[in-house]
Amino acid sequence: MEYKNIVPAVFKKRPNRFIAECVIDNENVIVHVKNTGRCRELLTNNANVFLEYFPDTLRKTKYDLISVYKGERLINMDSQVPNKVVYEAINSGRNILSLNNPVTYIKMEQKYKQSRFDIYAESNNNKIFIEVKGVTLEDNNIAMFPDAPTERGIKHIRELIDAYENGYMAYIIFVIQMEKVKYFTPNYKTHKEFGEALQYALSKGVKILAYDCLISKDSIILNNQVDIKL
Repeated sequence: MEYKNIVPAVFKKRPNRFIAECVIDNENVIVHVKNTGRCRELLTNNANVFLEYFPDTLRKTKYDLISVYKGERLINMDSQVPNKVVYEAINSGRNILSLNNPVTYIKMEQKYKQSRFDIYAESNNNKIFIEVKGVTLEDNNIAMFPDAPTERGIKHIRELIDAYENGYMAYIIFVIQMEKVKYFTPNYKTHKEFGEALQYALSKGVKILAYDCLISKDSIILNNQVDIKL
């Protein structure tokens, strides 16, 4: 996944979850934040960020906030991109699902009962639902999700269990939007019930995977599988 027209900036403040104020070459600009999560540990005053610039647009803002430096680590915080990097990886032929046969069909988004899962795929006679969760929260090189309570996330887990029990293969993939973390774990402190739901899903047959990503100022690519501690 590649971005165009990337410019460096300095983050100043976030008046609400949709917009931020940044500085580009001593000019104050309003930018769209492509992540409605809290991201308090990322969007700190004077943090160095990268913005995608849309010069010919009728939007209210001409910039999207794409990534931010936390210390020396660049973290992509675009919540719309994890689905795309998983789709790109599978569509390119990577066997990130550890299937016995190649994927022969894949599409973004598929409705199942009361949920809409991020990716639907087919391999041989297997029909597969994949729910993707982007991870931007990190502490001491440990990646965690979520950074805020997510009842919607629990609902998706329950629906994946139901899909598995009705003959589908079911996956949850945590896309860690940074490199070189030790492992992934649910953020029990923030939402204990989500972590417990993951444990239950695993016991019922849902497969849970985590991958880190190669991050640059203008790209994000699914990288290596990461250990999971539930």
